[in-house]
Amino acid sequence: MGVLGAVAILAVCLSLSWAIQINGKLAKGKRDCDFYHGEWRYDESYPLYDSAKCNFIENQFNCLKNDRPDRSYLKYMWQPSFCNLPRYSYNATFMLYRSGFLVDIKDTKLGRVLDLGSIEGGKSWRNVDTLIFNTWHWWLHTGRKQRWDFIQHGSKMYKDMDRLVAFEKALTTWAKWVDSNVDTTKTKVVFQGISPDHSNASDWGKPNEKGCVNQNQPFVGHDYPAGQHPAEVVLERVLEQMKTPVYLLNVTRLSQLRIDGHPSYYGGYHRIADCSHWCLAGVPDTWNQLLYATLFQS
Repeated sequence: MGVLGAVAILAVCLSLSWAIQINGKLAKGKRDCDFYHGEWRYDESYPLYDSAKCNFIENQFNCLKNDRPDRSYLKYMWQPSFCNLPRYSYNATFMLYRSGFLVDIKDTKLGRVLDLGSIEGGKSWRNVDTLIFNTWHWWLHTGRKQRWDFIQHGSKMYKDMDRLVAFEKALTTWAKWVDSNVDTTKTKVVFQGISPDHSNASDWGKPNEKGCVNQNQPFVGHDYPAGQHPAEVVLERVLEQMKTPVYLLNVTRLSQLRIDGHPSYYGGYHRIADCSHWCLAGVPDTWNQLLYATLFQS
């Protein structure tokens, strides 16, 4: 779920009471136990599963299968400061709706147009118990990986624009849709925070190193030197302006500390070091634990 980055996920058929009372317009998990305040601890009982026995893991995330030589990245668990994260229970049904930018990409005579003001996909998001949204990763793609040829905002067409600006405009469209279409007596809304990359080792004070390459342990310290992720700032700004309560699954800072968690040259594409996706088993399993705790722990 978390590895793909730009995906909207809908949880359906969940009979649950909302476990967290969200006060105000922006909530970050502050409660008797703040799940996001803690540290990565080495734990011999990890990982939670054997990736060799999981047929759902795509090759580019299966670092062990791709001969990553170290194993320590598998052994770190996220430990909140004043409580423990619960383990999974799988008695739930999920529907995955893939919409990498949340707003629409339209096929036109000009080519593929990313329309920052159109969100027709929202028709599939109505009348579910819990909506879980997630986007950012694909906004950075260029060249052959870019999913669109032009960006449309209102009546104007652009060949490109500042990706953070485009991201905020799309989030604003999404926020307006949520405020207009979500019945908060029936549906709860969660937004997964920004998944960081580690392509630039200067971000953690090591300018002579090659990003995530050869990193085999988390960054040591509670505060990431580069500070708050720019896309995280944008996301929080949009959420603060909404009238609908949205729970922010604030995975960014704890993920920033995991400079060791990426495939690097062990993602099946050995010519290019992948410092944006994550190995599985690995960091996204913690995101799922946090999501589970958010939804089900009273």
